[in-house]
Order: sequence, then structure tokens, then C-alpha cells
Amino acid sequence: MHDKLPLTPGPSRWTAPFFPAPASSVPHEPGHSTLVFVVDGDAASRDALATLVDGSGRRTECFPSAQEFLGRAPHAGPSCLVLDVNLPHAQGIELQRRIVAERSGMPVIATTGKADVPVAVQAMKAGAMDFLAKPICASSLLRAVDEALARSRAAIAQAVDMQDLRVRYDALTAREQEVMSLVVRGLLNKQVGAELGICEVTVKAHRGNAMRKMGARTLPDLVNMAARLGEAVQLAA
Repeated sequence: MHDKLPLTPGPSRWTAPFFPAPASSVPHEPGHSTLVFVVDGDAASRDALATLVDGSGRRTECFPSAQEFLGRAPHAGPSCLVLDVNLPHAQGIELQRRIVAERSGMPVIATTGKADVPVAVQAMKAGAMDFLAKPICASSLLRAVDEALARSRAAIAQAVDMQDLRVRYDALTAREQEVMSLVVRGLLNKQVGAELGICEVTVKAHRGNAMRKMGARTLPDLVNMAARLGEAVQLAA
């Protein structure tokens, strides 16, 4: 069985016959949960890529240009972009840079029919997760898609977790934020009280409230949360 998605030039356009490929190693998920975007200027190439990915249990949406892709509302669930970096007028690389900068939860798999070292280096420097040269190895593409979607899921989960952490931190009173900031820096309750001009008993009360609201069972938990929140905690002091 063929394991390539051949994209060979014909008289006036690319021809892209499809050969079945091994099924994805990742279990099938509901169609609405994950989405693989394909941006390729050649219709035959787009169709072949879509057929391959759809056949592995993933849902695809295809676009012939960067502009049309950017006109689509962002997808809320796990997603990745299979992008031909050789779109006209450098659209491919520019789109890749924009996606990497603005949509961190959407890994980019770069493809090209003009494979050479400079093109590959440019794509990887622009933030591509992987680079596949045409003719594309079907199993390599599916592995790359699986990895990209796994990264997308992780990025989305991290963003949701961070948002929840920020909501909990914002629920603290100004004084609780001040106490938290000093405590995670290693100050003892007595030192925090001296710093803020309050008694040690009051410090303990604010510290307990902060830990409860943040969902921190131990001081190391609170320190870890503060590290993830970064500057917000430092500025509170």
C-alpha cells in the first residue's frame, strides 16, 4: 500500500491522487471537538489533504488563501493548521507568523512542494511545529496532526486553568493580595505585619483567607500559584 500523498505537477496544475493511509493512532473524537485547517493554494492538494485527514477521523476546513482563512471566526476547540508556506506573495510565512503570535493554541504544520533547506529553516524559525515536504508521507502527516492537536489541547487546558487562577486571585481583597505577595516571598507572619503595619493575628487571618480563596492547601501550593501569576502578585506588594 502506498504511504505517500503524491503531489506531482501536471500540464497546468498539480494532480493529487489519494491513497489510503494508516488510521490515526489517537482515538476518534467527536467531529466538533477538534478541527484541522488546511490552507493551500492548489485545489487538488487541498482535496487530497482533506481526504486523508477526514479519513483518519478528524474534521477539516480548507481555504485557498490566507485572507479567506483569517476571515473565519477562530475555533474554540483544539485545532491545528496545515499550511503551504509557498502561497503567493509570501502569504504562507506571514500567516504562519501571525498564527504563532495570535493563536498559541493552534500549532502550524508547514508544507511545501519546493523543499529545500532555506525554506525549511524559514518555516521552523517562524514557529512551525513540523515541516513536511511534498510528496507528503501520509503516516507522517497523521502523526504530525495528532501531535499538533495534543499540543492544542494542552495549550487550551493551560489557558483555562490560568484564567481560573486569575479569577481566584482577583477575588482576593487588596490586603489579602498584599499579604500573599509578601508571604510567597518568604516573609514570616511577624515580618509581614511589620511591613504592612498590622498585627500578626490579622496577618494570619488574611493569609488563611488568601489560601482558602486560591484553593492552596499548603504554602508551596500558594508559591506555585504566585509564580504562575507572575507580575500581578509582585505588584500587589
